[in-house]
Amino acid sequence: MTDTNDRLGRFLLVAGGTLVALVAAWLLFVEFAADLADLLGILLAFAVAAGAVRMLSGIAGSQFPPYNVAEVGVEGPITRDGGGNNPIPTGPVGATADEIADQIDRADDDPAVDALLVKLNTPGGEVVPSEDIRNAVERFDGPTIAYATDVCASGGYWIASGCDEIWAREPSIVGSIGVIGSRPNVADLADRLGVSYEQFTAGEYKDAGTPLKEIDDDEREYLQSLIDGLYDRFVDRVAEGRELSEGEIRDTEARIYLGTEAAEMGLVDEIGTREDVTDSLEEQLGEEVSVQEFEPQRGPLARVGMGARSVAYAFGAGLASRVTGEDGGLDFRFRA
Repeated sequence: MTDTNDRLGRFLLVAGGTLVALVAAWLLFVEFAADLADLLGILLAFAVAAGAVRMLSGIAGSQFPPYNVAEVGVEGPITRDGGGNNPIPTGPVGATADEIADQIDRADDDPAVDALLVKLNTPGGEVVPSEDIRNAVERFDGPTIAYATDVCASGGYWIASGCDEIWAREPSIVGSIGVIGSRPNVADLADRLGVSYEQFTAGEYKDAGTPLKEIDDDEREYLQSLIDGLYDRFVDRVAEGRELSEGEIRDTEARIYLGTEAAEMGLVDEIGTREDVTDSLEEQLGEEVSVQEFEPQRGPLARVGMGARSVAYAFGAGLASRVTGEDGGLDFRFRA
């Protein structure tokens, strides 16, 4: 059903239903209720008609939905809790991984949705939350398109590689197919402050990576093996989704690329704007495309909290620009 037919169907349903309700109310309250004052009857008739308009508008929206493509955004660092444990945001504040996966599943359950558009502007994030979002994308029954705006790196690319197509802009930053793990080492500082570390553990590697002690070679090898295992998983998932060899993925050495170069390497399918993406979807679906953004519903307190964190990030970014200078070097911090 085309978008024009949908609009016509909604109009006819609401207009026809309202007319029927108005006629019925007029007959009930004006013509057949002689004991009631005509004015009261007219007011009641219009009240019934107004109620019918509200009810039928809701029914029309469900029977003739004004959209056929769902858009879900992945913006800012990808985390399980949205970075709620960090009072100072390290990037643009977006939805949590669980919320994003829920919205993708909700779109999949919506009979009006024929395709999914995943908008990505993220430097990456935590491994398992990124995998959860990708799994939700792969569960979606229909065409899935990833659209990279500014940055689609690391965990963001992990998600994008699970879509049927990846689109990007020419200056978009794409890639960083790698994993990073880090630990602070404050052992020397603790010694200078007279702070000692005493171990009470069961299991040789239970306190591996504790910042108050020097890491030994066995612990370093153990922790590196965890990172290597995650990297192997990352390479395997990207190679599977992009139909590239594992060697081609490893050869990127976790570098980032501009959109045009990423397209030449096969990391991106098409270069284009948002309008180009919707035009392509119209060709695939054979009908006019109308996009509906699916986003989590939050209460007033949650919205205030998210707004405060966004302001904090913007303030921090402003200070950073003053300290480093507008022409300072780029500092990319990608996590997977």
